[in-house]
Amino acid sequence: MNGIYFVMSLVVFLSLAFDFINGFHDTANAIATMVSTRALTPRLAILMASVMNFVGALSFTGVAKTIGGGIADPAKLAHGEWVVIAALLGAIAWNLLTWRFGIPSSSSHALIGGLAGAVVASAGFGELNAGGFMNIVKGLIFSPLLAFGFGFALMRVLKRLFAGSNPHTVNRKFRACQVITGAVQAFTHGTNDAQKGMGIITFALVSAKLQDNLEVPLWVKISAAAAMALGTSFGGMRIIRTLGTKIFKIEPINGFAADIGSASVIFGATLIHFPVSTTHVITSSILGVGSAKRFSGVKWDTAARIVVSWLITIPIAMTLSAVIYETISVLFL
Repeated sequence: MNGIYFVMSLVVFLSLAFDFINGFHDTANAIATMVSTRALTPRLAILMASVMNFVGALSFTGVAKTIGGGIADPAKLAHGEWVVIAALLGAIAWNLLTWRFGIPSSSSHALIGGLAGAVVASAGFGELNAGGFMNIVKGLIFSPLLAFGFGFALMRVLKRLFAGSNPHTVNRKFRACQVITGAVQAFTHGTNDAQKGMGIITFALVSAKLQDNLEVPLWVKISAAAAMALGTSFGGMRIIRTLGTKIFKIEPINGFAADIGSASVIFGATLIHFPVSTTHVITSSILGVGSAKRFSGVKWDTAARIVVSWLITIPIAMTLSAVIYETISVLFL
């Protein structure tokens, strides 16, 4: 029993570390447009995002239950706690590597891929819930397309509405609006991304027979929300520069449209208990807005590098976590 509690302590520590890293890795996504248009200073934007991430993280648990039971049945895994540890180590390693190079990679893809890879290494493909896993992957694929479309359509509408208006006046008004839309986007980020850490802890609790259902305990909610908010407070200026300046020159009206488009998709996914990549959704919304503003103005070489990182994240995270689990099994199991 003491051994179980030691392993579970390690699970909780790594899960909260993942949420912390997710906070400073993905915070950039939520506030990049706001900082680039100077709607708020980076310090104030990060503070606001920290608070709204915390509130959002405490508000919902549906995505956590999907993560906890959609990829595999934790009650059927012989060493589910170690599976979670391997998944988290693989996801954290990839997150830190992409953060180091300022690549807006997906923490969600890394965690989901890591969990799938560790499950396969532990118990084979038979224990992987192929239907649930593929549904999650489909959501991760189609949500950016939806966000691109939303961003593109909203920007086209705004261009028509404000055609001929004084650009300085328009930008001043939308810069003020961005404070609100940025807060909403940070809130929706918390409602979806923080749930993944909660789900992975709950997965381990069920596997360790410390609880018999996927209900998220209150202490898990508070811990994950606090870790996400604390990570958010550290910011991620490398990724802010990539999203805010290296895709196209963002003006306040563009930032407003991108925020509305991405927040709508993320919150819609939260309401139907579907995990999405906030990184992919927000970046795609920015690309959609940039395409509607001026297609040739988008730096498509930067966009291409981002898309490549999306495509390779799940297989790399699966491989990393599978190798880590095999190493753990040799050393400890």
